Formats: sequence, structure tokens, C-alpha cells
Amino acid sequence: MPASALPARCGSNRQRLDDFVVPASQNKPMKLPVMPPVAPMLAKSVPAIPQTGSYEPKWDGFRSVIFHDGDEVEIGSRNERPMTRYFPELVAAFRAELPERCVVDGEIVVATAAGLDFEALQQRIHPATSRVNLLAQQTPASFIGFDLLALGDDDLTGRPFAERRSLLEEALGRARPPVHLTPATTDRELALRWFAEFEGAGLDGVVAKPLEGTYQPDKRVMFKIKHERTADCVVAGYRLYRSGPNAIGSLMLGLYADDGGLAPVGVVGAFPMARRRELFVQLQPLVSTFVGHPWSWAEQDAEARGRRQVETSRWNAGKDLSFIPLRPELVVEVRYDHMEGLRFRHTAQFSRWRPDRAPESCTFEQLDRPVTFDLDDIVHGLRAPDRVPDQR
Repeated sequence: MPASALPARCGSNRQRLDDFVVPASQNKPMKLPVMPPVAPMLAKSVPAIPQTGSYEPKWDGFRSVIFHDGDEVEIGSRNERPMTRYFPELVAAFRAELPERCVVDGEIVVATAAGLDFEALQQRIHPATSRVNLLAQQTPASFIGFDLLALGDDDLTGRPFAERRSLLEEALGRARPPVHLTPATTDRELALRWFAEFEGAGLDGVVAKPLEGTYQPDKRVMFKIKHERTADCVVAGYRLYRSGPNAIGSLMLGLYADDGGLAPVGVVGAFPMARRRELFVQLQPLVSTFVGHPWSWAEQDAEARGRRQVETSRWNAGKDLSFIPLRPELVVEVRYDHMEGLRFRHTAQFSRWRPDRAPESCTFEQLDRPVTFDLDDIVHGLRAPDRVPDQR
């Protein structure tokens, strides 16, 4: 690699907040062989780890494509919208640790002594600059690089992954935290061990990449293998589907905690439209008010919001997060991959109704909890030993 392609060195990894706020660049506009936006290459779910390929841990964070050209940095996202303003500490790190001109695909994560903290990562997306800068200090993010799309004047997307991986190892070989290189192996037995062990650090499974594969934006040409478990949950409410008032969008799920309270753990959705309408009719006899409902706090929260009539998602401003309460009498078996604190990390999948189960028997005790695994044993220097994730 030419010296001009290697990252510049800086004096310290721990920079002051003032260092994050960099004046607008006076350099010429970004000009790379691969220009933003780029939709990241995707993976399709498969039930088992393929027999051959390059295997990597599946990180649970924000998928990001980093464009770096001198002082110019852009952090692209899964939806091709830039996230640059939300991670000023990473912008500074990319200028210091990445090759001077490159495009790197990877994942932004928040690492703690207890594993990855996706909830803290979500909080980093905030409209107020003052809040963004504060969170850059309080919950600093890290970047895990796992593919190289361009280096210097070379577009690498048409080259096989084995060659891109070799160049990536050279490009990030001297990078310092918070910029890291993901581990990778062609040993399937080691990948099986990673799959079993790394979940305890908050990782999401294993990704397999064909060694001869080119980089294909927005195409599902990689493979992802995720954990799948089942849980029996209480249905305590529903949200309406976006198409109108007579179809179910999602069912609100709960599990009973040690104190006897029904804790919200997530939702189940992805029903066919005909089934959404059937569910709406079937659930009407169970519709209740918030009086005496285990989630009566939802009504109090709505009142506290004042002029805002509904709560909306920070990811989709038009998505209504209010719900219709139901008497907590139905039990449903759902499939899920893993927990984030006390909630399902992703939307659960419907398996079947469980009329044989009493709602009160649906507790957290049934959940499989992986053995804790240290992030620092996966990527050296990633773990933040002074902070643990909020388990509320």
C-alpha cells in the first residue's frame, strides 16, 4: 500500500469534545472511485452455517458505509441517509485512523463492560446538536470494519471478497480504538464456536461471505445465521395497521416479572392482510380501557405529553406508537433471536396460540440466557470497562 493511503497518526485516542467539532473543510469536494450514497450489501437468513466461505461475527449496531477523502468524511447508513452529524467522535477518529482515501463498510456499535448496548446506540440519533455532543462523551461509539469498497483511486467492488479482505486487513492493521477490524476465519468449526459463545457479548450470530463474491450493493448475496428461540407471551394490546382502522398492525407482548407486574417485551407482526383483519375482529371482545390494565402507565404517559396526541417513533416520524389495551388473557408462542435488556431485540415472529397456557405462567424464567462473554476477547480494545448497559 502506498504511504499516502495509510492513516495519519494522532497523539491520543481520548480527545476532548472540542476536538469533535471541526470547522467546515476548505478542501475540494469529495472525489472517490465509489461515491455516496451506497446501499450496503445484504445477507439472507439461512438455518445453518455454510460449509465454505469467510465467517465473521454478526455485529448488532448501525450498518454504515464510511467515505473518507482527506478531511471529508461521510457516514452512510442502511437507508442511504447520512449519519455523519450524530457521531462527531467517529468523524474525528476516521480522519485519524482510516487511509486518506477509502470507502469502508462496517457497523457502528456502543460497547460496554456487559456487551453491546443497542438501546444506548439508538439514543445517539437526536436532533439537538448539544445533545449529540454530550452523548459523544457519555456513550461514545465504536466502528467495526468488515469490507473495503475503495482504496485510493481503486474501485474494489468488482474484486473477490478474499482480495478485499486482505486489503482491509492491511488498511486497518494499525487502526486504534474506536476503529476496529472484525475478526474473520475460513474455519467452520471456529465459526460454530463463535456462534455459540459470542451471543453472550450481545452479538447477533454469524455472517458467511463467499470468498469469490464481488460487492453487490443492496443485494442479498451474503448469508446470516441467527439464534432462534421461542417464548410464550401474554397479549396485552395491539396497534392498528397503517392502512386503516380495521386491521391489526402488531400485537403487544408481555411477560410477568418477579414482582408480579406484566413487563412489555416487544411486539409480533408480519401477518398477511387477510389475517390482520381476522385478528381485528377476533380481538374486539378483549378490548378494555386502561383502568385496571397492567399498562395503565401508557395512558398517564399520553396525558403527560400534553399537546401531542400520540407518541411517534424517532425512526419514522409518521409511525404512531400508541396502542389499544386488551384484557391480558391470551397467550401466544413467538419466535425471537435474543433479548436486549428486558425486551426482544427484534420484532418477534408468530408461531401459534397457546390456549393451554395460563397468562400468569408466562414469566421471564422460561427465557434462555446466554453465558456472558467479554467483548475484549472478540476485538481487543473494544470493551468500555467503566459503563454497563441500562437494564430497565
